[in-house]
Parts: sequence; structure tokens; C-alpha cells
Amino acid sequence: MNNSDTQMEEQDAPVLLLKDIYRSFTQGRHDLDVLKGADLVIEKGEMVALTGPSGSGKSTLLQIAGLLEPPNKGDVIIDGHKVKDKADKTRTLLRRSKIGFVYQFHHLLPDFTALENLILPQMIGGTSRKQASDKAFWLLDKVGLKKRVTHFPGELSGGEQQRVAIARALINDPALLLADEPTGNLDPDTAAEVFELLVETARNAGLGALIATHDYALAAKMDRSLKIEHGKILTTAF
Repeated sequence: MNNSDTQMEEQDAPVLLLKDIYRSFTQGRHDLDVLKGADLVIEKGEMVALTGPSGSGKSTLLQIAGLLEPPNKGDVIIDGHKVKDKADKTRTLLRRSKIGFVYQFHHLLPDFTALENLILPQMIGGTSRKQASDKAFWLLDKVGLKKRVTHFPGELSGGEQQRVAIARALINDPALLLADEPTGNLDPDTAAEVFELLVETARNAGLGALIATHDYALAAKMDRSLKIEHGKILTTAF
């Protein structure tokens, strides 16, 4: 396949396609089946909420979609790239170039400033420090942290830390954004503010997003809402 064919494949393909995903875990002498034939399609520019009670498999699904762990069975296709049987290096490059993550806890590097937390992921991908710094300044300004770029995570509020985490997830221009309870550790007012920022920034970037949340009011603001139940993904209407 030549470069033009590959480019066309990526343009036409959904940003995320999960086909017949199974995942189980061993607990003692028993297997716990978490995902049992889960299917999911997310198109470019589409914002999708993922709901379900604790233990239903939301985080497991996100881990599989984010190439952080493989399914026992099924296919994961990211922006037209089928992941099955790919080498670890190829999976890592796909994850780095195609996927951005936001977690409930920000997971920022505590010994680096907000700016440095955005510079490092770019430099790992081969961007020069000057270019990485310029883009980090620009994106932190976009998320309202222009005056906080030299602050360390411990000097920022919870909402500010999560804003940095959102910016970090978007800094390498991913095709897919995955967020696991991104506002679950914030008070209601801050949660609503951060969620609005997350959705607005993702929409402006034109990427596809899968956001796991317990907050049905926030989920109702998305393009679609899905629910994990008995290991499968169901359409939910609010």
C-alpha cells in the first residue's frame, strides 16, 4: 500500500473501531468476564459518553482502546490502523501519535512546571525544544493558564491541574481523545467548568472522543451516550 492509499484509508476510517472485544481477568481460581463481545465505532469529530456503574468495564474498555492492554479476543482499529499482531514498538508509536489521555487524577510530573509537562511529550516525539515550547505556551493560553505556565503541579488548584492534563492530552494533535472520569476528582462547579473546556477544546480540534463518566447530566451534552452492561455496549438515551 502506498502513502496515498494509507492517507485515504485514514481519512475514510472511523477514528476508533472496536470489534467483538472480550476481556477477562483471573481472580483466584475463577475468571471474571468484564467485556463480552463489545462493539464500538467513533467517527472523526464525534463526542461520545461512556456510562455504567463501577466495575462494569469502562476503564478496561478505555485501556484497550488506548492500546495500554490487549483484549483476549477482538480487533482494535485506530484511525484505520489495525492493531492486532502489531509489535510493541508500533503500538507505542500509534499510541503516541494518535491517542491523547485524560484521567481522573491528572498524573502530571510533579517536578516539572505546567509548561514542561507539555514540552516533554513533544520532544519524545522528535519535536525541537523551541517548537515544543512555543506550542505549549499557545495551548496553555487556550485553556486559560497563560499566567500559570511556570507553576509546578503542587502550586496549582485541582481544576488548573486538570486543565494542564487536558492540554497535555492534546499537545501532539491526536486523532482520538480518551478520558476516564476526567472530572470525578473535582467539586461540582469546577467539574462542570473543566468538562465544558474539555468538550470545547476537543470539538475545536475536530478529533473523536470517548469520555467515561458517572455524571449523566454531563453525558447528555455529548453527541451520543453509550452504556456498558453485561459486558456489551448499549445505546443510551437521556
